Amino acid sequence: MGTDHNKKHDGEAKEDKDAVQLHRQIGLLPAVCFIVGTVVGSGIFIAPKGVLMNSGTVGLSLVVWGLCGVLSLLGALCYAELGTTFSKSGGHYTYLLETLGPLPAFLRIWSEFFFIRPAVTSYVALAFGRYVVEPFFTPCAAPSALIKVVAILGVTFVVAVNCWSVSVASRTQVTLTFIKMFALVLIIIPGIIALAKGKTENFQNSFQAESLTLDRLPLAFYNGLYAYGGWFYLNYITEEVINPNRNIPLAITCSMVTVTVFYVLVNVAYYTILSPAELLQSDAVAVTFANRALEGLSSVIPILVSVSCLGTLNGGFFGVPRMFFVGARDGNWPPIFSMIHIRRHTPLPAVLFLYPLAVLMMTHGDIYKLINFASFPRWFFLASATLGMLIHRYRFPLKPRPFKVPVVIVVIFTVVSFFIVGFSLYSDPWNTGCSCVLTLSGVPVYYMTVQRSRVPLRLRHFFDLCSKHLQILLEVVQQDVQTY
Repeated sequence: MGTDHNKKHDGEAKEDKDAVQLHRQIGLLPAVCFIVGTVVGSGIFIAPKGVLMNSGTVGLSLVVWGLCGVLSLLGALCYAELGTTFSKSGGHYTYLLETLGPLPAFLRIWSEFFFIRPAVTSYVALAFGRYVVEPFFTPCAAPSALIKVVAILGVTFVVAVNCWSVSVASRTQVTLTFIKMFALVLIIIPGIIALAKGKTENFQNSFQAESLTLDRLPLAFYNGLYAYGGWFYLNYITEEVINPNRNIPLAITCSMVTVTVFYVLVNVAYYTILSPAELLQSDAVAVTFANRALEGLSSVIPILVSVSCLGTLNGGFFGVPRMFFVGARDGNWPPIFSMIHIRRHTPLPAVLFLYPLAVLMMTHGDIYKLINFASFPRWFFLASATLGMLIHRYRFPLKPRPFKVPVVIVVIFTVVSFFIVGFSLYSDPWNTGCSCVLTLSGVPVYYMTVQRSRVPLRLRHFFDLCSKHLQILLEVVQQDVQTY
């Protein structure tokens, strides 16, 4: 009888292992690599130009980089508390749903799917394409069409990996993270050596400039904060993290301190070797730097930077689809997004359906406008989530919070984030206004579809039929077990 009981227990364990679900496979090292590998991407190799352009001086741009790191760390600590308080995946969506209600949560998914994720993917993918293609055409300009083709191929590769296997995507991220950190070290060392030898002319009178205009300062922060963007990605995959109450706060803190130190050192290295004018003239700062400081290794830097961009793309396509997956599971997004491949156990539809819009937006020309366009709603919802956290603390003081940050940190992050968001409407009214309108366009959609189901019956039948055919074609089903 004891043997039968053991057999039954083993059978249940095997059934759980083989169940169609997202398994807990992300330990501490993959979690740290997931954050660092997503944060360190194209931003640190391209954004310095945008930060300097909008801040006006070398000194102020370094202050912006440091403050962006501190602000990102404060936000990351807030999200560490949210990630341990709410055990569901989904990041922003889940926290807005739990603290402020379903409408803000729906608008977060709406804006992410239709323009934040396509814009961010386009930015990183075009940077990937530029760094792959430009070395073959130097000193001439690389054909923009070829850059876009290579960018699309990079996104296609990342989508394929994330559709294929969670473990392969995770191992890919770990590998790419170590490569990109090597790239940063390769930039920092010659800069520090030159600085130690007394090459400090670019830092003299570094806060004096005629081009300093405070109205453009929020755009400098947007560029800097974009380079730090990704510290919240681990919260998208809470249900797949091993021992999340320990690993989420630890991974977030270690990652952001490391990234901030490296970013400031990289910018010091840039300004040691390159003058502000040279930096502003370059669309690929790391390549310009390598040509001056690493003559023997100048051909290696573009390869390392393109690998870095690929890691950021991989992290984005690993984390963000989980938000659509959870939203669909809750009934706030089309059901097909909540389905998992029956053999590969990946959220295949949620990954795959992000692909067309990302490719479409790559036809957009101005890479810096893409940052401003995506940053407004992203930071508005980040601030809203931490504001919701304060409200949730007040309403449910006895709710268990395995990791709790001081209230002053939450208040500082929320106030500063809302200030940057509000001031950006003045600094860049067109792009931030457009993204604001596009975000609010989800309000009537929410009331027509999610809340009151006012979709005409015939149209609903059509959507259901499409969903069934897609389910058969993609070989996906709803998850078998609850993972939160």
